[in-house]
Amino acid sequence: MKLSRNAIAIICVLGVMGMTGAAFAAVPLYRMFCQVTGFDGTVRKAEKAPDHMLDETVLIRFDTNVRDLPMTFRAEQVTQRVRIGETGLAYFDVTNTSDQPIHATAAYNVVPERAGPYFQKLQCFCFEGQTIQPGQTMKFPVQYFVAPEMATDRESRGVNEITLSYTFYPTKSAELAANGAQPTGAAG
Repeated sequence: MKLSRNAIAIICVLGVMGMTGAAFAAVPLYRMFCQVTGFDGTVRKAEKAPDHMLDETVLIRFDTNVRDLPMTFRAEQVTQRVRIGETGLAYFDVTNTSDQPIHATAAYNVVPERAGPYFQKLQCFCFEGQTIQPGQTMKFPVQYFVAPEMATDRESRGVNEITLSYTFYPTKSAELAANGAQPTGAAG
């Protein structure tokens, strides 16, 4: 079967368009996969807290990081001890130390990675773009629990300390434009 030059050109254009679309979809699809499965230490989003708690406790450590932004970011408590299955609530403070609005997003992960599927959040500020005005301090809550199944999983049994780590990074101009916001010099 012999294809015409026009058919080959159309196939090539469709192939390039498909690969370009796949490249743009890769990050959101990977993020969604990680959030659903807990892969690579990614915290899962839960609809409701467990209906029972265990007597076993786990120490939760909170780690905060800022990448290329003029801001301070800290957890109000560095650690919390919670019973497995108990709902915990932690607060984080973010202050814009510049004279320009900051557009930023927080990403997170859990260490050890094997605890990722069991550390689940009910409420979180992560992956949502935030605009913080000059000199403004914002308080962000995170409501979470460690699923009781962690205590019986052979891979994660014995985990008695989990670190929840957040990093605030500048929101890209393309993401701002998609949300209808205008970038400013600090985060652009």
